[in-house]
Amino acid sequence: MAVGLYREEKEDWRGDSEETQTGREQEWFMLQDSKRVVKTDAGDMRVLRNYGGRIMDRPIHIGFITMEPRSLFVPQYIDSSLILFVRTGEARVGLIYEDELAERRLKIGDIYRIPAGSAFYLMNAEEGQRLHIICSIDPSESLGIGCFPGTSLLERLEKYFSFFIGGGTYPTSILAGFELETLSTAFNVTTDEVREIMTRQQEGPIVFIGDSRAPRLSPWTKFLTLKEQDRLQHLKRLVKFQQQPSEGEEQMTWSWRKLLNSVFGQENKKKGEKAGKSPDSYNIYDRRPDFRNNYGWSIALDESDYQPLKHSGVGVYLVNLTAGSMMAPHMNPTATEFGIVLRGSGRIQIVFPNGTQAMDARVKEGDVFWVPRYFPFCQIADRSGPFEFFGFTTSARKNRPQFLVGSSSILQTLRSPELAAAFGVSEDRIDHVISAQREAVILPSASAAPPDEEEVVAAKFEKVQKVIKSFGNGMIMGFD
Repeated sequence: MAVGLYREEKEDWRGDSEETQTGREQEWFMLQDSKRVVKTDAGDMRVLRNYGGRIMDRPIHIGFITMEPRSLFVPQYIDSSLILFVRTGEARVGLIYEDELAERRLKIGDIYRIPAGSAFYLMNAEEGQRLHIICSIDPSESLGIGCFPGTSLLERLEKYFSFFIGGGTYPTSILAGFELETLSTAFNVTTDEVREIMTRQQEGPIVFIGDSRAPRLSPWTKFLTLKEQDRLQHLKRLVKFQQQPSEGEEQMTWSWRKLLNSVFGQENKKKGEKAGKSPDSYNIYDRRPDFRNNYGWSIALDESDYQPLKHSGVGVYLVNLTAGSMMAPHMNPTATEFGIVLRGSGRIQIVFPNGTQAMDARVKEGDVFWVPRYFPFCQIADRSGPFEFFGFTTSARKNRPQFLVGSSSILQTLRSPELAAAFGVSEDRIDHVISAQREAVILPSASAAPPDEEEVVAAKFEKVQKVIKSFGNGMIMGFD
């Protein structure tokens, strides 16, 4: 690791280096290798993989789910825990939690955890709005490459990411891997009945429900109209078929006809039914910022704020910087950080432990970046407008970032003759430099974030427009 991080090179500080970084190195901390794992007319899901490495304390993948109005992500379970963040739209999540079906309605800003191996479904019940969800995917509980000989991680993500409970020709149900006779015996039905059910679904993992765009009435449309207890029994029966019965547990047999009747022949869910034991969601926008000043605000959620995070060991944060401001240079002592730009644009600067620049990249809405634990970094908003980013950290404990600059920086705490000697200057000189910045955490940064060429051109164009308009619309031919 030392060989990889501490490179020997001659350079003038903030001058040209004899060894310049390649574009590949500059992009190392950007997650750009997007893989579409689901694609149907009703929606899609993309995954940005992080393969980790020596400086990665714990890899986390980032997922993006988009669902059209009146669509359903069919029941499944995943070999990784998920933390959902609703960016736009409203969702309905159904989850088996402690042998009960819990349903939660999620709105913009809500955070909700789905444990690894828990059967769940996700629905966009809205009529006219797309649903956009960002999620962390923790592969620490995944089966691993060794379970699938001859496959790469890329192939495993594509083929084994989700275990679909229901399915047919597309997606394939997990039950389809059993012999036809085995299923026939287990469900106590004929092989023809099993074959019919196992080949019916071909619309994909995300399907339209109760909508004219659906080629035919989806079985999941009626699944969602069932009473809560009936949906629970349907999911539990299919999932438990995969599991060995525990000691003393009575061996169960199920009637396929009864199962179909419970799925397709019951009344709608009654009002007032219990919502299950699953923890509620947590809305990050309803929380008061942990820090706020004239230049922005920040929120950090840990296990003490939202208890389900403890089980995943993942933290959540949200930062909003005003135009031209910066999150002061700092480092995270307990976690690697992953960030997704929600709004605006800016720059991310990351530094190697040897004091050389690791990355200075411009980012915009939709970009994803990551910062290893202990690496100093800062985020700088463009002057064109606010810069907002959301993300996950690899620890659910309180992070306590160490700020290197500002009125609350570690330099302030370390102020001493020894610190002056370390920089090779007098105490008066180091005191003057350290005390010059009176703000903390989020700083004004007019000099640190100069407008780029695009911003300059846009500003000039706007000024020309104002001048032209000042002459009056009557002098401008062809414009209203």
